[in-house]
Amino acid sequence: MADYKKAIPVPTPETQHFWDGCQRGELILQRCKDTGKAYFPPRPFSPFTGSKNIETFKASGRGVLYSYVINHRPAKGFENEAPYAIAVVRLDEGVNMMTNIVECEQTPEALQLDMPVEVVFEQITDKINLPKFRPVKG
Repeated sequence: MADYKKAIPVPTPETQHFWDGCQRGELILQRCKDTGKAYFPPRPFSPFTGSKNIETFKASGRGVLYSYVINHRPAKGFENEAPYAIAVVRLDEGVNMMTNIVECEQTPEALQLDMPVEVVFEQITDKINLPKFRPVKG
């Protein structure tokens, strides 16, 4: 953790519930109570209605690889990690989340669109765990 050189998220009052969930190993989303639709990223109002009639809930942590690019150029904090995938996962709850795919070769042959993935958490500080995704085994 002490050697982590990438940008570290800073929780805000609007996102604290998300980061608290990640700390517990849970992916917490929000849902508009008027429409029943889930959304991400966290915000204090529904992106569908503008209403504050919202709730949080524990997501399944499962989804599919929706899109990705493989970055081959070193970037600050990623100098020793290229190539690495910058991915969009479509969660079973219907929302998209930008993330990284881990525990998988970072090649087009290994990163198949629509492959099932599941959340894993990388602890980067004593207060921040980052959600990342890996291929579902089995």
